[in-house]
Amino acid sequence: MRAPNGSASADAEDVPRDESLARVEIALLSVIFVSASLLNAALLLVLWRQRKQMSRMRVFVFHLCLADLVVALFQVCPQLIWDITDRFVGPDLVCRLVKYLQVLGMFSSTYMIVVMTVDRYQAVCNPMVKFQRARTRINVPVCAAWALSVVGSLPQVFIFSQVEVAPGVFDCWADFIQPWGLQTYVTWTTLVIFILPVTTGSKGVWLPSRASGAASMSKARVKTLKITVVIVLAYIICWAPFFTVQLWSAWDTHAPKETATFTILMLLASLNSCANPCIYLLLSGQFPKKLLTLLCRRNSNRKSPGHEDPTLVSSLYMSFKNISESK
Repeated sequence: MRAPNGSASADAEDVPRDESLARVEIALLSVIFVSASLLNAALLLVLWRQRKQMSRMRVFVFHLCLADLVVALFQVCPQLIWDITDRFVGPDLVCRLVKYLQVLGMFSSTYMIVVMTVDRYQAVCNPMVKFQRARTRINVPVCAAWALSVVGSLPQVFIFSQVEVAPGVFDCWADFIQPWGLQTYVTWTTLVIFILPVTTGSKGVWLPSRASGAASMSKARVKTLKITVVIVLAYIICWAPFFTVQLWSAWDTHAPKETATFTILMLLASLNSCANPCIYLLLSGQFPKKLLTLLCRRNSNRKSPGHEDPTLVSSLYMSFKNISESK
């Protein structure tokens, strides 16, 4: 069975898949795809409606949602279709493009978190530098994150291709130099997509809390710092098992690669794209109310004037309002 999310290659020989495990994969990927698509699209809509009052933090969140939408549409969705059909359906060019876009989503989501974390560090420890950057119209860190993602994903185009895995049977696999090619690929991917970003992000998150006390920071900065900390922690929790399993399977020839535990741990990494919009919506304080207000407004437009309908959306809106007033 091939590794999910396009991070590693299958073995050199064709292995029949476990149909029961394949059904579990399909179910999990379906839930992740629908959840990540709807959550990120909804938050993008809310942020876009507030674009005239877009703070620097919201710009980062907007692009993080965009990156997570790339993960949902071009990483999770192709993998879901691939699991349903069992074989990759499409020519060699499509195979290379899909593999490129799968890693592009991983790169962009990861490095958007990194630049957001570094920006929060600058906002707390070097506010004057942050103020000078805020006057420029181009968000250089965001552009750098996208550029790095576009360039960093290019090796996928040369590593993966349409390969004949059995007489007359083709699939989208990688052709690694034996015996060290796979180990080098997985180790390098782990280094640039997980270890280095987590190291950078962790320093950016924890140093500000030691450099200046919470009492000296505004409530807005404290809130954005909390959001950033939780997003970094969620990234580590979601992706650490994935890369651990990838390294184990690459370096240990006796690793239980075809077990349900291995497969599910690798699949659950994509949950990070569902977690990011939820974290921001729950911790920002304003956007849950604005999102629910938007839904209530659309619902009320369908009613006749003067007609009140205590729907579930209205009840949720009142709950958020009461929570906000009690703070």
